[in-house]
Amino acid sequence: MNIDEQINFITSKSVDFISIEALKEKLKIVEKSGKGLRIKYGADPSASDIHLGHVVGLNKLRDFQELGHTVVFIIGDFTGMIGDPSGRSKTRNPLTAEQVQKNAQSYKEQVFKILDPGKTEIRFNSEWCSNMKFDEVIKLSSHITVAQMLARDDFAKRYSINQPISMVEFIYPLVQAYDSVMVNADIELGGTDQLFNLLLGRELQKTFGQEQQCILTLPLIEGLDGTQKMSKSLNNYIGINEPPKEIYGKVMSIPDDLMWKYFSYVTIYKEQQIKEMKESVETGKMHPREAKDLLAKSIVTRFFSEDEADYASEEFARVFTKKELPTDIPEILLSDDIGLLNLMVKANLVNSNGEARRLIKQGAVRIDDVQIKDEKLIISPKDGMIIRSGKRGYVKIKV
Repeated sequence: MNIDEQINFITSKSVDFISIEALKEKLKIVEKSGKGLRIKYGADPSASDIHLGHVVGLNKLRDFQELGHTVVFIIGDFTGMIGDPSGRSKTRNPLTAEQVQKNAQSYKEQVFKILDPGKTEIRFNSEWCSNMKFDEVIKLSSHITVAQMLARDDFAKRYSINQPISMVEFIYPLVQAYDSVMVNADIELGGTDQLFNLLLGRELQKTFGQEQQCILTLPLIEGLDGTQKMSKSLNNYIGINEPPKEIYGKVMSIPDDLMWKYFSYVTIYKEQQIKEMKESVETGKMHPREAKDLLAKSIVTRFFSEDEADYASEEFARVFTKKELPTDIPEILLSDDIGLLNLMVKANLVNSNGEARRLIKQGAVRIDDVQIKDEKLIISPKDGMIIRSGKRGYVKIKV
């Protein structure tokens, strides 16, 4: 590709790009030197899963790699222990060092399902942040004003309604900006909710005498609820490391209108293919369920295999269309009477008694296809008894 073609390829599907002229100059230098750009992308390991929201950015990073550039994937093990509101109304709870390290290791294993390992540099921001002395932190803070921080939309909203904002939260975007200095980033990617932090990175690079990074933001995709952005904190996400049947089932549960955004930003379908498929659905030539099946299978195939995708599709049709039982229901061994809540937790159908109560109140728990409304029910186990929890949770009792 010539430089103009590269720019069109790089900026496609982006929301903000700052700036085209600066990128053009960077690419001219690349053309002469043969040395690729450094593309920064950061993620805080707040949970063990990389989800489809991350895939939007990872896909764009892969585009950069195909052009010969190096991705600097920063795992925010240091910032993960601070907490970042990122557009939320309250602070995300900070994690312990042990939780962060466990999740960070999982991230390293998952990103290479999309990125090219040979063109990826994995960095942890604890490398430079953990060794900073207090006077260095104060000097770094001196480059940013309180007025600048309150320009960040979520901070401004919380300040206007007298909701507390801690000094620690002000430090978070400063640390993210400092990451750009430490890895000498040429371009930084992020969601639209990260624009303030990305701009701060440019300002800090200028202060430290570096050439300022270009900024590229990408759309946020909504999670399972169809309204809020996909997020581990909101538990509305689809993790790329979840079992194939779980990924398939979750994708099938999203609102029909949302699937076109998933097609465009998560899958490897071409835009023309997506446009033709959408027209087929709108004209009645294709049922929305058929299109969503293609979406779900495409995602499972990408992260597992075509066979796993076909099997997940068949199982879903068996259970939700033909109303049959799944073919591989997990078993639990029981010998004595047990309370329903305890059974659901023990069988890994739920994480807590509270979650079990909520499902029972919603009418989402069945025993041998009989709806259960009594949360205090004591079960006398029988061989082959089937407990169903929610849409996709099954367990078979073995005495």
